Parts: sequence; structure tokens; C-alpha cells
Amino acid sequence: MTRLRRTASAATALAFAAVATAVLGFAGPASAHVTVNPKEATQGGYARVAFRVPNESDTASTTKLEVVLPENAPVGSVSTMPVPGWTVAVEKRKVDPPIEVHGSPITEAVSKLTWTATGDAGIKPGQFQEFGVSMGPLPQVESMVFKTLQTYSDGNISRWIDEPVAGGEEPDHPAPVLTLTAASAPAGSAAPTAPAVALPDDDDDEDGNGLAVGLGVAGLVAGLAGLVLGGLAFARTRREPAAKS
Repeated sequence: MTRLRRTASAATALAFAAVATAVLGFAGPASAHVTVNPKEATQGGYARVAFRVPNESDTASTTKLEVVLPENAPVGSVSTMPVPGWTVAVEKRKVDPPIEVHGSPITEAVSKLTWTATGDAGIKPGQFQEFGVSMGPLPQVESMVFKTLQTYSDGNISRWIDEPVAGGEEPDHPAPVLTLTAASAPAGSAAPTAPAVALPDDDDDEDGNGLAVGLGVAGLVAGLAGLVLGGLAFARTRREPAAKS
């Protein structure tokens, strides 16, 4: 019985280890792909983003990064931030119709950015690097997909080119995606509303009724006072002749 229990325990431990290895093994690469940060920007505006590149290899360094800008969403102005130890090459293409930037038509747009490491500046195992880019005005589309190639010092290339599928699972080699949201309406641009009409207030009615009642009582008192004074005057006139006689 003891031997059977030990055998069962060993089998259970092996099974657990196999499941854990499989889960962790699949989770690792999925979290190490190239991404763009932040992941959202506003249509029509300018954005400063960074392509974050982790190194997946245990033995080789990342020595080159190629980022392709989407053809269906050209951007008129693209500039890169210097990265120590890396050079950047900018490729352009013709666009038709032209892109308007600050009121001026632009007939060329950046199509590809290529960063190349010099000397020992490659991204080593266990490290990552960010490549900053400023771009705009951003197009009136829902998202921009940047297909990316990551080259290692041993010649291997990771192709992050799979586009996302709405409602589907994340692909094996997802391309970096920048989601674009519509610009909010400027303050004061809301449709005018009809002026509010003042309605009678119950308190106002009560105040008006109270005032009317007060005035009525005052008038009644004044009238009674007049009658009393008139009566006194009449009585006095009657007594005066009687006294004279």
C-alpha cells in the first residue's frame, strides 16, 4: 500500500508539473511581443508613442527593429527620438490625394522606420528597449496597425505582423496596434436650448392671497372706524340743540 501511494503521488506531481510547464510555456511568448505605448490616441491630434521591444532570446541580442506604417492611414509628420547606440533610417512613399498638415498639402508620408544597433548596443537577453516616435495629425480611422520585424544577432527574425480579429483570440505574432478615438466636441458647441419659462409658484400665490386678505381686513377696519366716527359726530349734533333749548 505504501509503494502504491508513493507511485500515485509521484504521478500526480509529474502531471501537475507538466500542466504548469505547458501553461507557463504558452504564457511566456504571448507577453513578450512588441507593443506600442500608450495604446490609445485621438484622431486628428498628435501623439507621442513608444515601440516597446522586449528580448525573447536566451542567447542572442536584438539588433534591428523595422516598423511599417499602415498604407491606409498615412501620417503627415513623423519624427523619432534619439536612442543611444542606435541609428534610424526613414523611408517615405508618395500619397495621393495629398495629406493636409497645418493648411499645407503633403505629397509624401513616412512608410517605414528602421532602427539598427551599433557596437554592443543591442537589446540583450532579459532586457527591453523603447523607441520613441511623435506623429500626427492622426488619421480618421479606428486603429493603426504597425507590422514589425525584430532581428536578432543570430539571424533569427520575429515577425510581429498578425492583425487582430474582432472578437477573436490574440494571434500568435500580433502586430502593435494603436487605437484611435474620436475627438470630443469643444466646449460651448452644444445645441442651444429653449429659454426656461417661469411658472407660477405656489408660494407666490399664497403670498399674493395673504396680501389681498390683509388689505381687505385693513379696508374693513378703516370702514368701521369711519362709521364709528360718523355716529359720534351725529350724536354730538343732536345733543347740542337739546342743550340750547
